[in-house]
Amino acid sequence: MHRRSILQVGGAGLLGLTAPKLMRAEELQTPIKPRAKSVIFLFQWGGPSQLDTFDMKPLAPSTVRSPYRPIASSADGIQVCELLPETAKRMHHCTLIRTMTHNMKNHASAGYYALSGHEPPSDDQRLRDSLDLYPAYGSVVDHLAPNSNGMPTFVAYPHVIRDGSIVPAQHASFLGKKHDPLLVLEDPNDRNFSLPELSLPAGLSVDRMHRRRELQQLVDQQARLLDYAAEARGFDEYYQRAIGMLTSGRVRQAFDLTAEPESVRERYGRTTYGQSCLLARRLVEAGVKFVTVYFSSSIGGRRINDGGWDTHGFDNTRMYKIVDQYQLPITDQTLPTLLDDLEQRGLLEDTLVVWMGEFGRTPEINKNESRDHWPQCYTALLAGGGVKGGYVYGRSDERAKYPAEKPVKPEDLAATLFQILGINPGAEIYDRNHRPLVIGGNPLHEVLA
Repeated sequence: MHRRSILQVGGAGLLGLTAPKLMRAEELQTPIKPRAKSVIFLFQWGGPSQLDTFDMKPLAPSTVRSPYRPIASSADGIQVCELLPETAKRMHHCTLIRTMTHNMKNHASAGYYALSGHEPPSDDQRLRDSLDLYPAYGSVVDHLAPNSNGMPTFVAYPHVIRDGSIVPAQHASFLGKKHDPLLVLEDPNDRNFSLPELSLPAGLSVDRMHRRRELQQLVDQQARLLDYAAEARGFDEYYQRAIGMLTSGRVRQAFDLTAEPESVRERYGRTTYGQSCLLARRLVEAGVKFVTVYFSSSIGGRRINDGGWDTHGFDNTRMYKIVDQYQLPITDQTLPTLLDDLEQRGLLEDTLVVWMGEFGRTPEINKNESRDHWPQCYTALLAGGGVKGGYVYGRSDERAKYPAEKPVKPEDLAATLFQILGINPGAEIYDRNHRPLVIGGNPLHEVLA
């Protein structure tokens, strides 16, 4: 129905719908021109410190400011940590959102918020995965704007993240199994990296496999399983799509890291995360729409040279003896290389790269010479497709403790991601009780190029 017809209907309503509701329905169906074709979401599990990366406060007291110095970058007026010199040279591609904010201080609840764009029901480290919670971004994209190019819409790897229990919003939740990501738990840095689920068993031809599948379907129909179990139907649709990928040379080629020159693999870094970022470039180049790369399976905490960004300083694992050996060097190798590689291949304009964690760290350095959880103000980095380069959105206060201007909630960042992909952030999805739920908040139009 066109707007003119809606206005003619007026306040009398049509089939129980008022004019405002009809106009909203029309607005939600109005196409949005996409600014990018793909998103690479680099999730920094554990919570990087804003004060030691992209929002340094060199004039703050010694109990607050980083022991690292800020250095100039390729973007006028933007400084970053001295341990990110290569990243500094690429800041002209990036937007920094320095006022990300929420109130979830536990990893599980904050992680769910960051991965879904929706506030959890409670700030609880015991938050459990549930069909009452929202799906991952990529699953929403697969539901509303799925690929039609033979490639999966949503791929996630190389971990399932957890802090005790599995963090929600890593899959499709109530949208159904068919919108789950293609989840890869192999290590891309392993010399024998392969995807057994995408390889036919020895001696099994494609035709024979299809005959086996037809037999299985006949058994399922005889048992009438698919007529009665919605969950089983979801698994069946997911299985059908997996078979499609199994027989697709294009999918297998995208995952074949051995096709890359050794020099390229070395530039990304011979780490699980480095090779995961290289794989992300191959996937978006092949047509995958949403790729989530998890920095680590664990928050880190008391580990050295392993794990995520959670550096409290327990057991003598001083923050500034860990991040400068592991997290920051890996970041300064992989992120600049990924941006360069995308640019050289003509993909950066069409690919949005997001680098962020679930929260930041406390402005005050604790007694263990480290920092604790701080969700009230932290930084997200966006680069490439659809966003301005060399741009800062929002301003934190003098200690990076609270937003001073333009606070940004995770749902607003979610709305921005959807908008960039051409999906209306006001679009609705339906939970398992058939209630309409909006997918995003308010997009940050100022960061859009």
